[in-house]
Order: sequence, then C-alpha cells, then structure tokens
Amino acid sequence: MELQTIKNRFGIIGNSAGLNHALNVAEQVANTDLTVLIVGESGVGKESFSQIIHSLSARKHNPFIAVNCGAIPEGTIDSELFGHEKGAFTGAVDSRKGYFETVNGGTIFLDEIGEMPLGTQARLLRMLETGEYIRVGSSKVQKANVRVIAATNKDLLDLTHQGRFRQDLYYRLSTVPIRVPALRERQEDIPVLFRKFAADFAEKYRTQSIVLDNGALNLLLSYKWPGNIRELKNIAEQISVLAQEPVVSADVLQRFLPQANDRHASMALMPVHGTHGFQSETLTDTERDIFYKLFFDMKKDLNDLKQLVFDLSRGQAVNMANPVMEGFQTANSYTPPAETVTPIISSGNFLPSNPLYFPQNAEAHLDHHEEVEETLALSDREKEFIIKALKKHKNRRRDAANELGISERTLYRKIKEYDIKD
Repeated sequence: MELQTIKNRFGIIGNSAGLNHALNVAEQVANTDLTVLIVGESGVGKESFSQIIHSLSARKHNPFIAVNCGAIPEGTIDSELFGHEKGAFTGAVDSRKGYFETVNGGTIFLDEIGEMPLGTQARLLRMLETGEYIRVGSSKVQKANVRVIAATNKDLLDLTHQGRFRQDLYYRLSTVPIRVPALRERQEDIPVLFRKFAADFAEKYRTQSIVLDNGALNLLLSYKWPGNIRELKNIAEQISVLAQEPVVSADVLQRFLPQANDRHASMALMPVHGTHGFQSETLTDTERDIFYKLFFDMKKDLNDLKQLVFDLSRGQAVNMANPVMEGFQTANSYTPPAETVTPIISSGNFLPSNPLYFPQNAEAHLDHHEEVEETLALSDREKEFIIKALKKHKNRRRDAANELGISERTLYRKIKEYDIKD
C-alpha cells in the first residue's frame, strides 16, 4: 500500500522523514506476527501506529484492545490481563476472563509498558514465548493466540539497569522497534497540523477558521511542544474558541502558549545523588508533585519565621505553639543570670513575660559556627514525606497516597523501592 494511502486512511498528517520512516516500518511489519515496541514521547500518537499495524495485518477482522498499564492498580493488573477464578482474592465473587482470553486471535496494545509491575512482566514474558498463561487463583494452563504491540515513553533499557524492567522481556518486546518522532523534530509538519486542527474546530463550533500571521507562525515553530501533537491540538482548540479576530498575531498566540519551556528546563536540572554537580534528568509526575510540596512547606516555614520576627520587633508575646519556636522552648525554660544576658527592647519597652534573651557576647558565638551541609537528594526528601504521611495516617496507604497527591499504586511502588517498613 502506498504511504499516502495509509496517511489518508488513518488521518496521518505530515511528510517529515522521521514520520515516513516510522510508517514504512509499521507497514512492513504489519502482516507478520512479530512483537512490536513503539517508542516515543507522550502525545506523539503511538496508539495510532498500533491501530495501523492491526488494521493492515491478517488479524484485522479479529478483536483489538488497548490497555494502559499505568492506569491499572498493581494489585489487579494480573487479573485484568490474564483473568481470575472465583475466590482467588477478596472481591472475586465470580470467575472472569482476562484481556488475553477475550481478544484471542486478535491484537492487544499495551501502552505505558514501563509501568508494568515485575511480577506481571514475568507472566507476560511466558505468554510471549509460549502463548501460555494461568488465571489468578488457578493452576490450569491455558493458551491464547494474541499479537502484542507495546508502547512506552521511557527508556526501557535504562529501566533494566535500574532493576525496574526485566531485561529478557525488553529484548523480547523490541523485536521490531518503531520510533515515533517528537513534534519538535517535525517542524515542517507543524503548520499543516495546526491548519487541519483549526479547520476541524471551526466546523465543530461553527466559527470562522483562524489563520496565523507570519509572526505567530514563527512563534509556533520556535515553541518546543513538550506535549507534542496532543498539546498542539489543545492550543488550536483554545484559540478557535477564544480568539477575537480570525487572524491571530504573535502577541495573541503568546497568551495561549504556556510559559513552560524555561520551567521544564529548570526542573530538569536536578541534583544527582552522590555527585557535586547537576545533570539533566527528567522528573516523573510523582517526583515533581513531591518536589513542589517540599517547596510549599519551606515557604510556610519561612512565613512563620517572618511572623516571629515581626512579633519580636513589636514587643509582642511569642506564640510558643508555633512550629518555628519548638526548638526554643527548652532553652527558654529557665532565666539566665542577669549579668550574662540583655533583654530585647522594642520602642523603650521590655517584652512581656516569658521573653527570649540573647547573650551579650552573641556576636562572638555567631563568629564561631559550623556549617552543616543538608542533603538535597530528591529521593531522600521523597522518602521522608512518604514516611511522614504513613505515620500521620497510621499506615492507611490510601489516605497517605491522597495526602501526598499520588496514586495508591505509585505509593506501593515507592514503599517497595525505598524499603519502608510498616
């Protein structure tokens, strides 16, 4: 089948070399039963390639199912994929078929394969090598004829070095790898894609189709598009609905583009544990959430400290219940000899009862101090927050996960990763 015919049939827009190469590989491998690994950033359209491969294969009249491995809790993913028997676990009130059984003869697309737990990876490896699987809670071996297409936005080889992905499964999945290029690598396709999305939304919302002037077009091309095609489509929809004029200038377009480039670049420069420098390292959503939470807590402590200094300067009583003051309570539980201390005076008035005193030779003490370097490793902060959340909620992991703003499955993985004991 000609390349342009495939593009027209599946709504693929663009003519960049990287895109054309990926489509050629997909077409060549479609009529085989080889396992395919589709690699690319989030939002580049990896699922579209899985549908192309299935639709051009001999299995095209059989079922096709897409499964997001990152969206299924770790405790139930085995059951979802391979089925379970009645009574296999709490809540298993009846036997249930898994995806591999329901799509027998067809194709299963495993998206975000890098999020699959190690135990499930072992089951999947057996399925790929022998076509055999066992339902959860059963000892009976069953067979299924299913083609597997996997996709990931992570470096699976790097995950194998970290012990988070099986090396044998990686080589089994990557029989035929297909790399879908990021949108910033397809600059010549960006204007065409934007015009197509703008025309579609104009028809959908019954408005006039928007047009970019030269300045706006240059801005569109210079933007890095971290969200790839998904982000471009979202921006086109926003402008189609909210733009006041049909011709969009660079100033108007700028208001719709998130100011994320600099933020993404700075967030990628994270300290690497065990080194004295920085290196570019992509954060996961979970790590970024915890990192933000750390700074919010630091900001709160800073505000408390500011309030303390403000109260002292006005000669007001200090709130000893303030977390910032916890470290001073023991030191303030006695009254030093009068000749060694000087009370703090504000506007000619002594502080109220239970004041704080500072030694007269405080400057000498301050000159002699020892700097303690605090660890900046994100993993240490992350572990600390997880332990605090578990302690606060008495090891109720669901409540702790909600407190941290992460999924319960991610919390389970982090507890195992950091070897946190209940």
